[in-house]
Amino acid sequence: MGTAKLLAIAATSVALAPARPPSQPVRLGAATIDAAAEAAAQRETFDAVVQKTYGRYPLTITRGKGCMLYDASGNEYLDFVAGISTCCLGHGDARLADAVAAQMREVHHVSNLYYIPNQGALASWLVGNTPGLDKAFFCNSGGEANEAAIKLSLKHAVTTRGLKQPKILTAYGSFHGRTMATISATAQPKYHGPEACWRVPGLAAHFDFNDAASLEAAFAEHDVAAVLIEPVQGEGGVRVGDAAFFQKARELCDASGALLVFDEVQAGVGRTGKLWAHQHLGVSPDVLTCAKAVGGGVPLGAMLCSDAANVFAPGDHATTYGGNPLACAAGLAVAAAIDDDGLVANAAARGAQLKAGLAAMAAKHPSKVADVRGLGLLLGLELAPELGGAAKFVQAASDKGLLLVPAGADVVRFVPPLVVSSAEIDDAL
Repeated sequence: MGTAKLLAIAATSVALAPARPPSQPVRLGAATIDAAAEAAAQRETFDAVVQKTYGRYPLTITRGKGCMLYDASGNEYLDFVAGISTCCLGHGDARLADAVAAQMREVHHVSNLYYIPNQGALASWLVGNTPGLDKAFFCNSGGEANEAAIKLSLKHAVTTRGLKQPKILTAYGSFHGRTMATISATAQPKYHGPEACWRVPGLAAHFDFNDAASLEAAFAEHDVAAVLIEPVQGEGGVRVGDAAFFQKARELCDASGALLVFDEVQAGVGRTGKLWAHQHLGVSPDVLTCAKAVGGGVPLGAMLCSDAANVFAPGDHATTYGGNPLACAAGLAVAAAIDDDGLVANAAARGAQLKAGLAAMAAKHPSKVADVRGLGLLLGLELAPELGGAAKFVQAASDKGLLLVPAGADVVRFVPPLVVSSAEIDDAL
């Protein structure tokens, strides 16, 4: 069952959709009652030893191929989560698997005290495809990439502009990571902990997304080191940046000497139908962060910057694993797939197909869908509040064999692998 049928029954019962009956297209395969019981026992053991920092669905994934995932009971699922915008090549991709396996047999990790050839090759590809940016720093995740960008911005403000109390400006509804600095930059109080105990005082101030007057007021009030902003807010509800607003941000940064930092952790690496989401807006950054899809599911992140912003010196920032041979082999495999397989064009075409289908559903069910928005294969379906929230809808879709992910209370996010086919988009719809 696709999204359209879920919407059709969405308001008819307390449960958004009934449990999967045997007639549904999600097949049990070789699953048995014993397999289901074993999976439940494994989850119980898991919960006994792993901290509950995630609200997990009762689903144990054991393997995948392309855009399909399979659970411990043999059920199959069409994956429109992709590890939350991460598995851009889908699952079991031969090129990625071969690259990682070959690198593992050669040398999988050495310290950044030494030159790592494929780190240099990946840096060349990234900066070569990102006009205006010249240098790369590698790490393991989006949060670490943003942490590096914040440190770089603060040093730049202090050493080149003489600021005494530099501030990072971020947009309400943003999400930049789970470290102390990136949580402080994330302008959503629910992430700041009890009594805001995880927020670093004085690090960040905030403005309204796509509101030029709000941003101008923040510049007037603070000594701004940088504006850190997502061209498309992912966790904030799939909200697309306005080109005129981003141009104003560029002008304010140029006038003050502040850095303009684009967080492309979720939207970058082809997902929006261009290599970088900011290319839709016609505005270039001084610093860009990326992760998730850049490694295709292997932990890898990067912070790119212009030569003018490149104030880091040896010892200023470091990471044990960032840019190691294994991760960069994965990154180069992703880069090759993007260059050779037309993945950016596919994201644009399949995204247009998916968005048109979701828009048709919204027109058919105007009382159940408040909005359809996004770029490429980063799309959000905003539900009417009376439907009970995105999490409820996502669970119902999972029961029918379609994996989706919330983006806030009432927005359902569609982020399939970039290799998704036209037929798979139709199946999801």
